[in-house]
Amino acid sequence: MPNSQVVHVIDDDEAVRQSLAFLLSTAGFAVRVHESATGFLKVLPAAQVGCIVTDVRMPEMDGLELQRRLRAGKVTAPVIVITGHGDVALAVEAMKAGAADFIEKPFDDDVLIGAIRSALASRVEDAKGEARAAEVRGRLALLSSREREVLDGLVAGKPNKIIAYDLGISPRTVEVYRANLMTKMQADSLSDLVRMVLIGDGAA
Repeated sequence: MPNSQVVHVIDDDEAVRQSLAFLLSTAGFAVRVHESATGFLKVLPAAQVGCIVTDVRMPEMDGLELQRRLRAGKVTAPVIVITGHGDVALAVEAMKAGAADFIEKPFDDDVLIGAIRSALASRVEDAKGEARAAEVRGRLALLSSREREVLDGLVAGKPNKIIAYDLGISPRTVEVYRANLMTKMQADSLSDLVRMVLIGDGAA
């Protein structure tokens, strides 16, 4: 498992930390344990973080406040909150603050492992999506103002003749711009081109 997928376990109970570390290591995860949320935040800047598993009730800083700090710091790693009996309301608050999931004690080992795998898989897909969007935005930035005008016309569903009329150029010139657009954007079809614009402009 790559270092970026390290699972960080945060719990003030040493027995719980060691138990979870053993469970997750046995399941094939790279694991780091922390006895407090504040301790974790201190090492966070230099940490490889794939997923965070934290108890909701801890001294100094609870799991909910930790989640808020992570969100404020733009930390995108998924957080799974472990709750005791009667703490579901806190867990729901954590979910509202951006937690990926919460699990009630006592929990089945497979439930926690499944939740972590799901959270990590989602993070990988999100990262792929972000990388794809950045790539598309880079291509869009290389277009000339006229190419972007033609592109906007195509995305709006306008035929070449209408785009030509709107821009005061010939339909043949629009065809040339369109061919250049397909090459610059590395698009295989008009639908591919439209999809790219939606991704690059944040509509998909």
